Amino acid sequence: MIGIIGAMEIEVNGIISNMTDVKTEWISGSAYTSGKIEGRECVVVKCGIGKVNAAVAAQTMILKYKPDMIVNTGVGGSTSLNTHIGYVVIAESVIQHDMDTTAIGDKRGTIFLPEGNIDYIPCSKEIVKKLEKACESIGETHHVTGTVATGDQFITGNEKRSALNENFNAIACEMEGGSIGQVCYLNQVPFGIVRAISDSMSEEDDSVEYSVFSQSAAKKSIDIIVEFIKNS
Repeated sequence: MIGIIGAMEIEVNGIISNMTDVKTEWISGSAYTSGKIEGRECVVVKCGIGKVNAAVAAQTMILKYKPDMIVNTGVGGSTSLNTHIGYVVIAESVIQHDMDTTAIGDKRGTIFLPEGNIDYIPCSKEIVKKLEKACESIGETHHVTGTVATGDQFITGNEKRSALNENFNAIACEMEGGSIGQVCYLNQVPFGIVRAISDSMSEEDDSVEYSVFSQSAAKKSIDIIVEFIKNS
């Protein structure tokens, strides 16, 4: 079974519309929709925005549905001059940029796990390759791979975006992937993250860019996920 997590309706509804044999269960306030896409069993949930919502959804999905893998999909913001609106970012690793215990000597981005500390959490190399192949299959999709930075903030302004690139070598930012990655890492579930860029490093107002391009960016991420499922 493939688990798919998105924060908003625009990120998951298009995936659900491709499903057959649909069944929906409500758990902890979220609807988990299971069914099949091209004969492959899937479960999809809209988790809500932010790290805690995403972590709850990921852990619930793992315990209830026992997916073979989890993919987090949706839109994100650019943190690189080379990552433009409409580009697709496939995470090779994720880091939580808002974890900051540097005051007591830790490296920024360090998260504290029961059996030790970690900062960059690696995504499944196999899932990364399959997401890249999905991008190539749907055509007219420029995709890049790299680190995605997660935090409970909507990042605005080129200065803040550049800081994430300089501090973490991140090429995109968003608000869920790092916590999903942490849950999957703890549970030893392979995971991947795909983000279509809806707002960029430019002189345009970030909130305006997001409102204009988030729908088309979400549509692109949905197309990629459906293609990914077909070939998994």
